[in-house]
Amino acid sequence: MAPKRDYYEILGVPRNATEEEIKKAYRKLALKYHPDRNPGNKEAEERFKEAAEAYEVLRDPEKRRAYDLGGHEGVAGTGFTGFSGYEDIFRSFSDLFNEFFNFGSSGKHSEFYEPGADIRYDLAITFEEAAKGTETEIEVNRMIICPECQGTGLSEKSKRITCPTCRGTGQVVSSGGFFRIATVCPQCNGEGVIIVDPCKRCKGEGRIRAKERVKIKIPAGVDTGSRLRLRGEGDAGLKGAPAGDLYIVIHVEQHEIFQRRGDDVYLKIPITIAQAALGDQVEVPTLYGTKTIEIPPGTQNGNIFKLKGLGFPNLRGFSQGDQLIEVEVQIPTNLTPRQKELLEEFDQIEREKQKGAKGFFHRIFSKHKYQKQKHRSKQQ
Repeated sequence: MAPKRDYYEILGVPRNATEEEIKKAYRKLALKYHPDRNPGNKEAEERFKEAAEAYEVLRDPEKRRAYDLGGHEGVAGTGFTGFSGYEDIFRSFSDLFNEFFNFGSSGKHSEFYEPGADIRYDLAITFEEAAKGTETEIEVNRMIICPECQGTGLSEKSKRITCPTCRGTGQVVSSGGFFRIATVCPQCNGEGVIIVDPCKRCKGEGRIRAKERVKIKIPAGVDTGSRLRLRGEGDAGLKGAPAGDLYIVIHVEQHEIFQRRGDDVYLKIPITIAQAALGDQVEVPTLYGTKTIEIPPGTQNGNIFKLKGLGFPNLRGFSQGDQLIEVEVQIPTNLTPRQKELLEEFDQIEREKQKGAKGFFHRIFSKHKYQKQKHRSKQQ
């Protein structure tokens, strides 16, 4: 594990920086590496967490003193071990994030802004892509952070005034007899403040709708109905709130010759009477190229052969499915005179072989005759 960087270096401030300088430096980094502005970017995620940890230590006089004296080990002695994820950071700095977006001192009603909505995207893939996995790029229509105001909803000339309707509480209270009902202020939508001259591009919301390209990786073994979850790839949240997720719902197209049965791939192939009787080597298609199977002499219609490990990989990683090949013996039609002659000769030989043998029909008739005699005996 790489050693932790110096907190002052992370924020880009000198060791004698004031509290306001530290706060300003953190604000800049938090906006730059915010997850809504860098969806799926692991490096930005680490920078965001790193900056939050540095600010948490340097903004607190006791933790800062411990760090100046003993470095990272000194901070550990105060009981602070860092943040486990985004939720911890947003929870710890909720008031601060509100202030970053110019709503901190307004008496805002809600502690947190509304997170972004989840998005569903239906994706059609081929049979082969489902079996082997693939990477693709899709276009998603979603809410993103406004590039004009960086999500604040403000223009350069904006002013924030206390909402005259709710007087900064974010609520309006109406009385009806013995009851008092508090509802969200309709003028400020619960913010407690009103923006004068908001950002013209997003009209003060801090978000705009746009089409963006998203790269996705489809794992091998998915089936119709499988859902992939991409965290943070949904709609951007309001005023620094977390983004929603993107759910990819898979639809696998039917294949021309293959069928899926669980993790197995099923295929039916035709063979001739001669191949079934005499045996043969037959080439069959698979998802992984052409393979040869051995048809033994005397193969019957409907016999199934297995090519191990040539099916779908199990999504949970337990095993690999097989390819199942069912043979269908084709009965010839429109026989030539020579073919009829050969078949009649074949039939004659078969009849001679079965003379004196108690074949199938002989056993059936014998059983029927015995049951009939038994029935007559009972009647007598």
